[in-house]
This record gives sequence, structure tokens and C-alpha cells, in this order.
Amino acid sequence: MYISGRERKLIELLLSYQEPITIRKLAGELNVSERTVHRDLKNTEEILQQYGLEVSKKSGVGISIVGQEDNKSRLKLATFHLEHTDYTPEERQAMILTTLLETKEPIKLYTLATELQVTVATVSNDLDMLDGILEKYGLKLIRKRGYGVKVEGEEGNKRSVISYLISKHVDESDVITLLRKNIEKQSQEQTDTISNRLLGLVDRTKLSIIEQTINRVRNKLPYELADSSYVGLVVHLALAMERLQKGENIQFDKNYLNELSISEEYRIAKDIILELEQVFQISIPNDEIGYITMHLLGAKLRYDHEYLLEESSLDIAFKAKELIEYVGKRIDRQLFEQDHILNDLVAHLKPAIYRLKQGMNIKNPLAQEIEDDYQEIFSVIEEAVKNIFPELIFPKEETAYLVLHFASALLKMEEKLSLRALVICSSGIGTSKMLATKINQQIAEIATVDNYSLFELDKLNLDNYDLIVSTIPIKHIERDYILASPILSKSEIHQIKSRIRKIKMKKSILTSGHSNKLNTKREYPLNTLLRLQMMQQYTNEILPILEDFYVDRFNKQTALQHVLQDICNNLKHKNILKNSEKVVNNLIKRSEIGGLGLPGTSLALLHTRSEEVCKLSFTIHPLAEEILIEGMDGNPVYMKNLLLMLSPADYNETGLEVLSYISGLLIKSEESKAVFQSANEKRIREYLAYQFNEFITEKIDLKN
Repeated sequence: MYISGRERKLIELLLSYQEPITIRKLAGELNVSERTVHRDLKNTEEILQQYGLEVSKKSGVGISIVGQEDNKSRLKLATFHLEHTDYTPEERQAMILTTLLETKEPIKLYTLATELQVTVATVSNDLDMLDGILEKYGLKLIRKRGYGVKVEGEEGNKRSVISYLISKHVDESDVITLLRKNIEKQSQEQTDTISNRLLGLVDRTKLSIIEQTINRVRNKLPYELADSSYVGLVVHLALAMERLQKGENIQFDKNYLNELSISEEYRIAKDIILELEQVFQISIPNDEIGYITMHLLGAKLRYDHEYLLEESSLDIAFKAKELIEYVGKRIDRQLFEQDHILNDLVAHLKPAIYRLKQGMNIKNPLAQEIEDDYQEIFSVIEEAVKNIFPELIFPKEETAYLVLHFASALLKMEEKLSLRALVICSSGIGTSKMLATKINQQIAEIATVDNYSLFELDKLNLDNYDLIVSTIPIKHIERDYILASPILSKSEIHQIKSRIRKIKMKKSILTSGHSNKLNTKREYPLNTLLRLQMMQQYTNEILPILEDFYVDRFNKQTALQHVLQDICNNLKHKNILKNSEKVVNNLIKRSEIGGLGLPGTSLALLHTRSEEVCKLSFTIHPLAEEILIEGMDGNPVYMKNLLLMLSPADYNETGLEVLSYISGLLIKSEESKAVFQSANEKRIREYLAYQFNEFITEKIDLKN
């Protein structure tokens, strides 16, 4: 039996979806026209019949392969084992590039052609296509008659290309499934040659060891790694160990490495490297710490709280605020009325900006679909990022994620009713919240939607949910679920509503005859004690900050270093600091890394975490004369009011969250800017107290 690469890919796609899929979506996945999909479907029907399967076509819903699961499994294996099955051009090019990156020596075109069962001319054409990809990563394809072909360039760039190939061709759920099982004893049955070939670049035993190492240190992070980031880090480290053992070392910019060295992520990356050195008995250069730090910083983070505008994120928060204002004006909507959009954007933009600056790629298979469905807002955000981030180029994949954040904010839930849904995803905040909001808006019967990642699935009691919706295939779940895109297409809404009708019928049968029973027992909220504990927890951190807060005017003109020395000496007398000299040095060092002035104000926020700081502190110091400093947007700011924020090096998350909230207040509104610039101690303390009261109330409400 012979099938073309495209037909094989079509069958694999149909088999991977539990629910019907539209022709349009298939065409997008295969990068062909809808007419081509219709033609290929006809060609595959004969093959399906041989396995007791057939194509089901439902108008307005989509198409699917129907038949017994055993037959589907046999077909899936057959598509892999067929000797004459060719690859799609994209798959073939990935195979060629993988082969070239695995070897240091040039390879003859004839060798590549023989392995892939194509002509030398086809391989030559594929190399032309690869030339452009390699150029984007700073690599060069060397091709000489009688010499062969070889990839030349820096090791870091080679790893970037390998990471790109893995993210593009390997299903994330496959890697997660691989990590969840005993990797060394994984079944040898393979159904995806490209995935297998790419995962073959890393030793599976190493994958298992590295996963255990990351699990031991990931709890030190102040946030959770999304599944996609976790998988990316495991694969990156396994790849790094393979390349290092082959003598392939990377080079990391020394100045940038020094900048990263003050971050918590750098310290965690260093712990990872020290453990891996002991496990693999090899010496790992510091340059590798830089790359692991970049992975941690570039991770798509999922926060359990909404106010984590940490000190180092304030400049990004300012940019996020600009972005919200720009988009709001262009679409004539008051976006700041939507809760949490600023915090969500900061959480997304911080790693996104790191990715863009370092040339790290992100996979977004829904980018084209998002652009098609949200054309107006997509073009507005493309325009906005060009204006607000002129030094960066946002690809469509990144822009699409930003669109999801704004689209999620624009979708306001009107009402909630009875059912409870669980959304499983492995991507960022915007994707999961978008799907949850869509479900709430489109499906009136659903009262609440909980979001969890695939890795958290084992911890959940699925019996608590009436409906499970996932953005990715799940291979280890006994409950039925609906596979849906984050933007929830019409056919997917139809599937959910159909499932809900069945659920409601079942509930109606189970509860019949019991509805007239009276519940005479008075019930109290089970979380009252928790609310009181949370209130005490936050109040214990907030009250000392308010009590120690003061405004201290500086009445003489002097340099910034001397200003900070006087301020810190005063704080030392108040037993807030132990060693003022070291704290001043930390503050100066931090000021040299990037701008601290708030654009459009006379404010500048200087901050540090140090072992020399005894307790949380926030103070304001109006200066006798303005000092010219760099602003957070790179432009000069004339600082008239120095805001100083200090924290012990290792402090609890609640306290840091409170300080982070103050950082967020600085850019909240024109009113807040005016208050902090007023130099009126009573007014500022009252404003802080009022805002903290709102903060505690909202935090407690969010937990219920």
C-alpha cells in the first residue's frame, strides 16, 4: 500500500482528534488549500476501508474517522511502518537539518538522498529552503562540489535551531507522556518518525535524570513553570549535556551574564548546573548557567496570585500600561475597567521580551486562526507594539498571544448558572483565560471554570467537574473530554452544548424525587477560618510598612551616591538596616543595570533585596535639586522624588507580594502618580492604607 506524505499527515491529524475537525482547520494544519484536503480525503478512503474505518462528514460540524479503536490503532502503526511512505517537504527538510546538526563532518548529497529515498535534485532544493532558516539563526550552510554539505556557526545558534525543530515537530503532550512514564522502559512502538528522530537527539536516560533534578529545584522559583516551559527546560538541558559530552561548548555574552547574575533565576540555574556536574561527572562552564537562566526568565509563567508586579517588572508594567492605553484608544474601549489585564500582560510580557531580545522562538499553532478571527484587534496590536517597543520585532506568534489577552478582557461574562467545568491547557495565562471566558460567555449553563495544567491533572478529583475541556490531547485520562481550541470555534461550542444536554438529562434523572426535601440544617461557609487567616497574614505584612513609612526631605544638593548614603544611615539608626554601605552599593549597582525613573513623572524607584536589610521598608525622599537619571523607557527623567523600597534577601512570598503591589500603584493612574509626587506624608499614608484595604478584600474574594 502506498500513500503520499500529505495523505499520511492527513490521516494522522484525523486520528489525533477525538471530535470532528473542519476542512478549514485541516487545510491550515497541512498548509494547503481546502480543495486539496477534499481531494486527499477521497484518496485516503480506500486505505481506511482496509482497516474497517470510514470518514464521517457532518455539515456545520466537521469530519472525523469513525470505527473501532483497535482498528484506529492498527492504522496509526501502519502509517509509520509503510516502507514506501514519503515525507512531506517540511518533514524531509527537518530530517536533513537534524542529520547535519548531529555531525561535524560534511555529508554527501547522495547519502542524504539515499536515506530519504528521493533524488539528489530534491535534496538540493530542500537545502535551498533550509538556507533561509539557518540564516535567521546566524548559521551558514556550506555546499561545495566534491565536499558535500555542512552547517557552520556558533554552538548556541545550533542549539537554538534544534530547539526550534523540536518545538515545531514534536507534540508537547508526547514529551509530557514520555516524562510521566518510566523513560528507560518506554515501549518501542513509535508512531511519529519526525518526533522520534528529534527526541533521539537526546538520551532518554539523561532526560529522566534531568527531570528529577529540575523537580528538586523548581520549588525555589517564586512562580510555577507552565508545562511548555517545563518541557522546554528539560529538553534543553538534556540536549546541552549531549552536546557538552561531544565537546561542543557555547559562548555567552559576559556583560549580559553579569547582569543576570543578580537574579534569583541565576542562583537556581547555578544549583541545577552543580547537581548535573556531579551526576554526569563533567565540568560545565558558566556560560551554560546563562542559557539556563534565560530559559527560566523566558518561561511562560503561571502565577497563583494576581499582584506579582515584582520590582524588576515595573519598567515592563509601564510598557504594558502604555499598550493598554494605546489599544483602548484605538478601539474606543475602557480596558482598565477589566480586572487584572495589567497584571496578566506584565506576567506575559516579561518572558516575551526576554525571548525576543535573545532570539528565542515560541510556538503558536493558532496564530493564523487568531489573526483570521480577530483581524481588527490583531492589526491594532501589531501597530501598538511597533510604537511602544520600537527596538523589538514581534512575530505573529507573539502578537497572537497578546491578542488573546485583550480579547479575553473584552469578553465579559454576563451570567453564571449551575455546571462546573475544568479547562486543561499547557500554555500561558492568556490562552487558558481566553478559553475559560469564552466558555462562560457562550455556555450559559456553566457557572465556574477552573484552569489547570496537564501536569496538575493527577492531583485533581475529576468527579468534582461536570465537563472537561482541553486545548491539547490527553493520553492518560479515563474521563471523557472535549478537545477545543482556545478561541472556541462554532463546531466546538456545538460539541459542548451537546454534551451539556446529556449531562443535564443525567442530573435530572439522578435528582428526581429528591427536590422537595427541606434542608433544615444551617450551613456555614467552610472557608471562614481561611479568610481570617489570610486577612491576618496580609495585615501582618502591611501594618509594619505603613507604620515605618515616612517622607524625609533632602535639603542639600549632592550626588545620588551621597543621597543614598544619608538615607541608608538613617534607616540603620531605625534598625531597618544592618550595613548601610553594602545596601548603598547594591542600589547603585541596580541603578546601572537599567532605568529607574517613571516616565512623565518626577518619581524614581530604587530598590534592592539584601541580607543587610532586616525588614520590609518603603520610604519617599523629596530632593533639594532634581537629579537627571535614566527612565524606564530609556529616556531621561528629572528625579525630584526618590522612592526607596527594601526587602531582606530571603523573605516570604506574601511580603514580597505586598511590595510588588506598591510598585503597581506607582503606575496605576494619574491620581496615584500625583499622590506619590505630592511629598505629603499624611496623604500618601492614607492613600496606601485605602489601597491596601482594597487589595486585601480582592485577594480574599479571589480565593473564594
